[in-house]
Amino acid sequence: MRDPNVPESLEGWWMLHRMFSFDRLGWGELPAKRRAKYAERAQALFDHLKHRSDGDLALCNLVGHRGDLMLVHYARHYDELVYAQALVDKLELRSLFSVTGSYTSILEIGLYDATAKIHAELEKRGLTRYTPDWINGFEELLHAQEENPHVAPRLWARVPERRYMCFYPMSKRREGGDNWYMLPYADRMRLMNEHGKVGRSYHGRVTQVISGSIGFDDYEWGVDLYADDPVVFKKLIYEMRFDEASARYAEFGTFFSGVQFSPDQTGVFLDGDAVPQLSAQ
Repeated sequence: MRDPNVPESLEGWWMLHRMFSFDRLGWGELPAKRRAKYAERAQALFDHLKHRSDGDLALCNLVGHRGDLMLVHYARHYDELVYAQALVDKLELRSLFSVTGSYTSILEIGLYDATAKIHAELEKRGLTRYTPDWINGFEELLHAQEENPHVAPRLWARVPERRYMCFYPMSKRREGGDNWYMLPYADRMRLMNEHGKVGRSYHGRVTQVISGSIGFDDYEWGVDLYADDPVVFKKLIYEMRFDEASARYAEFGTFFSGVQFSPDQTGVFLDGDAVPQLSAQ
């Protein structure tokens, strides 16, 4: 049933983040021919995952102790995340990579305003809540949101081709007087609208990809940020922490950041003699 207290959402790509540490010294000890073969096969796989019509891939050279490589898989179907994970794990060089973390989610567009309007429209039509006509009307109006020219392209957008990446999970607090889910709908909608204004003020400087993870991972959402200047991540996240939705109700997980690079730079990443680049696709 469609509870009027629960905001609806639209879903797009399934997403899997995997973080790895890399035994670079072990890599250097392999014979040159073996390194070349392993790198070639890894690059071919990354190219395959990157250029599928029903999926996409981001490769990120992480900075810091939390890992060396982050793979971000996009897939149209949940099962295809299993496919991507298995293909990566079958690579010969996988024995030199140790998993340090992962995150499973699905690209999400929240519909606070739209949900309220849908319920108002159904009341205007004089429909009784949860009757077959009401349910059919709700589904009709909800699916209409998928055709919204401001919404539809975001559901299936490719990985942003921007140099720097940042990923972190977050949840809404559920403690005592700061329980997000006990707030009235109108209050939550107001707070999210104010929160969104901050993000929109960075339009053009950062691309945000929000994914829902309730039921799939430890936090409730995953946030991917892409920019041409990494300082923007600090500016945006810092400013957002001053709005009430974050200051009172947000809880953050581990942050990962680094540089995005193209599959044809796989060998550069593995050898570590230069910083892998993001080539024109």
